[in-house]
Amino acid sequence: MALDPTTTLPAQPLERPLRVAFFGTPALAVPTLDGLLARPDLCEVVAVVAQPDKPAGRKRKLRPPPVALRAKEAGLTLFQPRKVRSGPFPESIEALDLDLAVVIAYGRILTTRLLEAPRFGCVNVHASLLPAYRGAGPIQWAIIRGETETGITTMWMEEGLDTGPMLLRRAIPIGDEDTAGTLGGKLSQLGADLLVETVQTLKAGALTATQQSEEGLSHAPLLSKDDGRLNWSRPARELASLVRGVAPWPGAWCGFRGDTLKVHAAVAIDAWEDAAAGSVLRVDDDGVLVRCGDGGLLLTRLQPPGRKAQDAADFVRGYRPTVGERFDLVDEP
Repeated sequence: MALDPTTTLPAQPLERPLRVAFFGTPALAVPTLDGLLARPDLCEVVAVVAQPDKPAGRKRKLRPPPVALRAKEAGLTLFQPRKVRSGPFPESIEALDLDLAVVIAYGRILTTRLLEAPRFGCVNVHASLLPAYRGAGPIQWAIIRGETETGITTMWMEEGLDTGPMLLRRAIPIGDEDTAGTLGGKLSQLGADLLVETVQTLKAGALTATQQSEEGLSHAPLLSKDDGRLNWSRPARELASLVRGVAPWPGAWCGFRGDTLKVHAAVAIDAWEDAAAGSVLRVDDDGVLVRCGDGGLLLTRLQPPGRKAQDAADFVRGYRPTVGERFDLVDEP
């Protein structure tokens, strides 16, 4: 059983800076690490934990994740364990005499032993307004499902996946043109600010935890390439949200002339022409309008196989799609 925040969080101000370990891996976690490093009055980052280096590029050379690179730049103690449940890593964390651990997009579930290692527990920075969108893909699924608002929740960590008590929450609107990439950038900075505020409140002895409600609960599983598949029988507005939500990864895609075509940008518009789903209704420099189950999807930026992404005007000149032609589904690339 992990620590209980009602008895673990300090009820009085702390005089010295907190000893903190930072767990994170991708680029979106770097601003939060930087936010902590900029506040030596609040905390001392005594260690950083990131996932191991992975092969990347055509030559498949090992490449460190962004958080590991930032830790090396800052001269911080860095752990990149392949195992977190066994081996020397848990003992190494316990030996740090931590006050707090901060976790943002680390990519692995922490054991009870690790959760209990810091005297004031572990805090997670989650990119949704919990209890909505628990899981690994909250930014993407919020856009895909047409939400108009999301945000950041700092959460007290327990054994369950994003089930712990909430600490602080901040909301922001989702713009009509936001992609998972652009929204992730906004939430990354918001998360950094909110985490610093959370640590500041904890140090002041005023941080409290609120249990999550079952009302409004939803899940955001990790996306796969198949989640980007465009099913033309769905409403155009849903597909437009899908295109934005899977950008930049895994990306939206469909079939075109027996091959795979990636769709980088699209707009839902009203379309009343009687045609089969997936049929081309209009072709011009503004884009290729494709019939959907309800309305039409105007494809404005596309990427043919083996080529770079291009605006619709260049695609139309090069491939000359015709009215009535079908954009079909193909097997996953």
